[in-house]
Amino acid sequence: MEFRQLGRTELKVSSLCLGTMTWGEQNSEAEAFAQIARAKSYGINFMDTAEMYPVPPRSETYGATETIIGNWFARHRDRADWVLASKVAGPGNGISHIRNGALKHNRQHIVAALDASLKRLQTDWIDLYQLHWPERSTNFFGQLGYQHQEQEFTPLQETLEVLAEQIKAGKIRHIGLSNETPWGAMKFLQLAEQLDLPKAVSIQNPYNLLNRTFEIGLAEVAIRERCGLLAYSPMAFGMLSGKYENGARPANARITLFSRFTRYTNPQAQSACSRYVQLAHEHGLDPAQMALAFVSTQPFVTSNIIGATSLEQLEDNLRSSELKLSDAVLEGISAIHKAQPNPAP
Repeated sequence: MEFRQLGRTELKVSSLCLGTMTWGEQNSEAEAFAQIARAKSYGINFMDTAEMYPVPPRSETYGATETIIGNWFARHRDRADWVLASKVAGPGNGISHIRNGALKHNRQHIVAALDASLKRLQTDWIDLYQLHWPERSTNFFGQLGYQHQEQEFTPLQETLEVLAEQIKAGKIRHIGLSNETPWGAMKFLQLAEQLDLPKAVSIQNPYNLLNRTFEIGLAEVAIRERCGLLAYSPMAFGMLSGKYENGARPANARITLFSRFTRYTNPQAQSACSRYVQLAHEHGLDPAQMALAFVSTQPFVTSNIIGATSLEQLEDNLRSSELKLSDAVLEGISAIHKAQPNPAP
């Protein structure tokens, strides 16, 4: 397993990160424990979660994922072996059960969210605490074509000051962004430098063969500012594995179970996906491993967040770290992307 420096910190994280958002919904605690054990034995030391998980968010399962992780730590006493990341939720639809829904990135909400996460996780600290998505209305969760809205939101300086207080209190070690834009990332970094406040050390945004929009603006920020990408949805909700080809809907698969997940199922995305799957087969590769290896090898990626609902899936995903894509495969990927760029942003 390759390890990479997390921003400008002293932490080294595995190039694959264990994603957890199915735990407590599609996966039981026992299944989650089996995934943690296998990932750790393979060399992974990085685990990502969020107060909102599992997904899709429901009041009945709110916090279940962090609770499962906390139960693992309590049983195995290996908290110090892990670089643990979590997130505070922002405002949005479908999460009125979280602090009555009127979410802000201010002192009241950040402290409440962080303290509750620490309790569920049964730990005294979180290594990387991220803003799950911006409080302001902007381009994220697939929205392109920025449309400006005059609105009040917590000043970014205030958010950084609250996070700085939590670092001084020892509750978190470093901060990160998520679902952020180039303007937001640079503004946070600029304010931190000007005011001697904590700098974001990572940005967790979607990145996969069907959505490479991170390369437009944010990739340069990630490299020059040492605020590397933690790539989520590297498999485009499993589409790039090929299991949904020709309209197939395997039992218990995420897109089969939850009709709300349509981000990667539009006709253009399905067409491009079929070409990527065919390319993998032409070169004797597993489509999922090819998709993951492409993400992991990008110079702006710090870690690639893999998620699985079975040990078999996890095993396949882990083996992507052993795959080096040939020039011919990379040329094939480039050709498909040129013909059909970013069909599922």
